[in-house]
Amino acid sequence: MFHTNTQHMIDYWRGKGGLGGAPVRAAIDPTEFPRLAPQALVLGRTATGLYPIRLAGGLICDLHRRDLRGLNFLSLVAERDRFELQTALEVARRRPEPVVIEIAAVTDEASLELEVLLAPLAALPGSPERFLGLYQPLSLVSRLQDAPLRELRVRTVHGVGPANEETQRLRLATLDGRRVA
Repeated sequence: MFHTNTQHMIDYWRGKGGLGGAPVRAAIDPTEFPRLAPQALVLGRTATGLYPIRLAGGLICDLHRRDLRGLNFLSLVAERDRFELQTALEVARRRPEPVVIEIAAVTDEASLELEVLLAPLAALPGSPERFLGLYQPLSLVSRLQDAPLRELRVRTVHGVGPANEETQRLRLATLDGRRVA
């Protein structure tokens, strides 16, 4: 189960999608989720591992205490976690399905639990090149005492959607009334 805001954004993304594909970026309208706009972001993808931040809401910039536009999103993530997140983004892009990352966002003195949603967008149907994102704090932002986030540490990556659901396991099979498995 994800935070209600995260689930709302996943549902919004799904509602804008085409036939089993990512919605085109032109279909995304921040005025349709005004309450979540300060927590929203849009990442580009120029190559594998290069995800420049194209747009970051006010809450996100406040948490990092800087303008993030143009910065590679992976540079905000702990070095040891970058490959895992890059892999998750590339898989999400190919399927196309959202990914939700549980993150410990740390300052020099404190940490903040975050749920970060990244859902692929397409410039043209079938060609994802952007990600719609959401930073959802799961603990009190005031714990940071106005210190900037120094690093995002990945705790867990969750694929969202049918391609990530566990397939049914065969428990018992019979053939002509005899057990075979």
